[in-house]
Amino acid sequence: MTDLNFRTYLILSILLFPFFAFNQVNSNYSLKILGVVQDGGLPHLGNNKTCCENIQQKKFVTSIMLINNENNESYLFDASPDINEQLNFMGDRIKKDLKGIFLTHAHIGHYTGLMYFGREALNSKLVNVYAMPRMKNFLENNGPWSQLVSLQNISIKEINNNSKLSIDPNVIIEPVEVPHRAEFSETVGYKIYGPNKTALFIPDIDKWYLWEKSIIDEIKKVDYALIDATFYDAKEVNYRDLSEIPHPFVVESLELFEPIKEEEKNKIFFIHLNHTNPLINKNSDEYKYVVSKGYNVAEEGMDLKL
Repeated sequence: MTDLNFRTYLILSILLFPFFAFNQVNSNYSLKILGVVQDGGLPHLGNNKTCCENIQQKKFVTSIMLINNENNESYLFDASPDINEQLNFMGDRIKKDLKGIFLTHAHIGHYTGLMYFGREALNSKLVNVYAMPRMKNFLENNGPWSQLVSLQNISIKEINNNSKLSIDPNVIIEPVEVPHRAEFSETVGYKIYGPNKTALFIPDIDKWYLWEKSIIDEIKKVDYALIDATFYDAKEVNYRDLSEIPHPFVVESLELFEPIKEEEKNKIFFIHLNHTNPLINKNSDEYKYVVSKGYNVAEEGMDLKL
């Protein structure tokens, strides 16, 4: 598939993806899913596994966008390395309608798209970037990110764990700190409170049992839960030291969530899929099994009404 077709696919999927049948409401606010795979993307550099052979369709690194469909104002959650393709659908509106970027942490798939806001590319003016204290310090004191600050391409706004931020009269954002490899920054997920519905976005976490909160209780409090599904099980990454890349395996999450009601399972969208994860393939037995249990697998272009 050509680059032009990639771009056309993303534009059409974002703008035309049909609304879900489950309890969608009329609202001017929505969450658009711009990417669903892990930091390395798909296809994946240096991979010779069958999962990446003869790739017919590129998939973008995990990112979501909150959009006020009445005035087109938007907020991005994570600036992925695929940000060019993910945001080009906004065209000239990007300079006036993108009101801010909320970062989860300093791993490559979640913040390196900021480089395209520099003078070599968009040369933006004071785009608000919301970051936790360590993340803010990392960006301000390490190049090339520090140049974005000094040239006023971005303006970093410090946020804090469980501190709610009202970004407009109808939307509140709450960062929620989670345990995850903290080489350069802390890691947060986000609760996004819309006028009618609430979403939880946790693309990265080490293990559910390491979190001080109960993921089951958190799912009960929201309408959508977009959660870490990097690896389906241990077998797919038996060539790596799992202590270096801990995540809740999908099979672990399925076991943990088994007792909850079907209506709670329907809220869950598995996202941030590694290139080895069989959930990428809708024809896989694993994908069919997960969907049959009432869960959802996130797809680019999905539109979740808030």
